Amino acid sequence: MQKKIFCHFCGSRLVEKTINDNKRLFCEKCNQPIYENPIPASCLVVINKNEGVLLVKRSVEPRKGVWCLPGGFMELGETPELAALRELKEETGLSGQIEMLLGITSNNSAQYNTVFMFGYLVKIYSGILKAGDDASEAAYFHPDDLPEIAFNSHKKFIRIYYAAYS
Repeated sequence: MQKKIFCHFCGSRLVEKTINDNKRLFCEKCNQPIYENPIPASCLVVINKNEGVLLVKRSVEPRKGVWCLPGGFMELGETPELAALRELKEETGLSGQIEMLLGITSNNSAQYNTVFMFGYLVKIYSGILKAGDDASEAAYFHPDDLPEIAFNSHKKFIRIYYAAYS
């Protein structure tokens, strides 16, 4: 992850200061610390009638060519639920209905540092399955025959579902 050099408010060069025992970037002109926060994202554990989980093969980095749950980053003005359902439609062509929150966790990321991840369960959905957006393939997998999963947070949400609800 690239370190910020300039204040995003006024454009002045940032300095590093220790504030409350934490090293922070600080704009001396604005007299404000520059807070860096996790990036919010959400994903879906979509389960079919045979108890298979829907996965998409990533067509972009990071982890290009590895399978993951449908999902992605929240956009401004979106809730985590709406972001997850938008990503489901973009990546798989399916429209779904969220049944419940499976959990919240974080993932380390070389590009974004920390990704704050919401995981939801979907069992009611419609549409024709077709990979799209940043997915090259989309398919259902039996829990005993899962491919490599790209992100630890996605593995965690899959485990939560199968341990508690199947």
